[in-house]
Amino acid sequence: MKGPTMKWLVTVLIQLLFALFMYLMGSIFFGAALVPGLALFLKVWHATTTTPLFLRLFFIGTTLSLGYFIFGLMLILIVGLFRTVLQLRLKEGTHPLTSLEAMKWAFISSLFLMIHYTFIDFILLTPFANLLFRLLGAKLGKNVQFNSKYVFDATLLEIGDNTVIGGGAIINCHIIERNSLKLKKVKIGSNVLLGSHCTVMPGCEIGDHAIIAAGTIVPKNTVVQARTVYAGQEREIKKEA
Repeated sequence: MKGPTMKWLVTVLIQLLFALFMYLMGSIFFGAALVPGLALFLKVWHATTTTPLFLRLFFIGTTLSLGYFIFGLMLILIVGLFRTVLQLRLKEGTHPLTSLEAMKWAFISSLFLMIHYTFIDFILLTPFANLLFRLLGAKLGKNVQFNSKYVFDATLLEIGDNTVIGGGAIINCHIIERNSLKLKKVKIGSNVLLGSHCTVMPGCEIGDHAIIAAGTIVPKNTVVQARTVYAGQEREIKKEA
């Protein structure tokens, strides 16, 4: 078997084993997060055995709905405390895709995706979003408002006071180039507005009171000066009074 073919097979095998491992981890985290809701459901189920059918269905339905929200909040705490206790943090730099640092990035990202795909929509613009990103390692100031679930690599993210992350905005502290994973901090100042569906790439620094226009892409390692409106490299950056 030729070298490139063997390398490809090893890569596929590693990806398969990692996926199976994360399925197992997800089952454990989801199972633990479901325990309080299931306990409440069983209690209501037994307590309503003599209740008229309509009322029983109402109580059971309400309990199931409440159980979902309990599950989501428990998942945030379990995942966040797991990362915090193990002190899982990403290291800035360029790492081969087969390196341990890249595997750690994939693992931490998978932990976040458990919440991203199941519950995060229900906590946007609430203090629970700030709790989540703090537990995932972000350094946040006071009164940060998250209206987007596309905030990745929290251990490399710093945000100042009173900053608003607009709906659908993307913050990435990683990029894959030339078969390597590149990790670099994103620093966002205080009183910043990230407009709807803008994209902030790794290594960006955004000054206080700056505005990133809706739909704008801020390329990697870009420095946006304080009190400016950034609308893309090919459009004027205007200084506010």
